[in-house]
Amino acid sequence: MLNIKIVCVGKIREKSLKDLISEYEKRIGKYAKLEIIELDDEKIPQNASSSIEEQVKITESNKILDKLKKYPNASILLLDLKGKQYTSEEFAEKIDNIQTYSSSTIVFVIGGSLGMSQELLNYSQDKICFSKMTFPHQLIRVFLLEQIFRAFKILNNETYHK
Repeated sequence: MLNIKIVCVGKIREKSLKDLISEYEKRIGKYAKLEIIELDDEKIPQNASSSIEEQVKITESNKILDKLKKYPNASILLLDLKGKQYTSEEFAEKIDNIQTYSSSTIVFVIGGSLGMSQELLNYSQDKICFSKMTFPHQLIRVFLLEQIFRAFKILNNETYHK
């Protein structure tokens, strides 16, 4: 069974989003073993200078890198605005190709609100962009889970709303 890890900076506080995430975790559980790993975000001072913001980004990215090193054989996919955009069918094919030819573990990474360090960006095999628009990290987590679930439905030729 495929192992999917989602490493993300920040915690979900809104009950409605927690409930939605739990629902997708249950649905995905039929197809893969899913684990969401939440890392504490760094506090960003009001009116922080660019050097302080850069330090926050590096600190959060280093926390992510520490986690990623626990999965040396995993396929690492970063969610990044400069990444490639996929259709749902292409995303499903990507997941299928990874589990067939590359690895039994996929780690998706959602960075902090300031982005990711260059070291972290260089660490991954691939970058995915859900949209050129900016969304709150909490919503991107829901979007990612929904697309993972949709990918499994596509791969198993099961009906799902299009």
